[in-house]
Amino acid sequence: QVQLVESGGGLVQAGGSLRLSCAASGRTFSNIGAGWFRQAPGKEREFVAAISGSGGGADYADSVKGRFIISRDNAKNTLYLQMNSLKPEDTAVYYCAAARGGWGQYAVYDTWGQGTQVTVSS
Repeated sequence: QVQLVESGGGLVQAGGSLRLSCAASGRTFSNIGAGWFRQAPGKEREFVAAISGSGGGADYADSVKGRFIISRDNAKNTLYLQMNSLKPEDTAVYYCAAARGGWGQYAVYDTWGQGTQVTVSS
């Protein structure tokens, strides 16, 4: 079992940048597909970005393409989400997750972090 803990959330003005981190422990994080999801109040949790186990492949929701970058450092057991050109609609609790197998938006994610709040002011 992998345990995940997000950090790096906070308040930022529109147009600004923020980097989220997700630290993994309990199991090796290498070769495990992972992703970032977010949930705004009153809304369904939505996919943001996914990365392959090696870090060689990545996919993004249309809403964040060109603005967000997902990456990982397997030697540090850490997943990252660099968020640029932030918009108020990016405001949400952001969760990192590890996939049971494969990777991508529709992989089965069975391990989740506790979430970190990102608030973008206009």
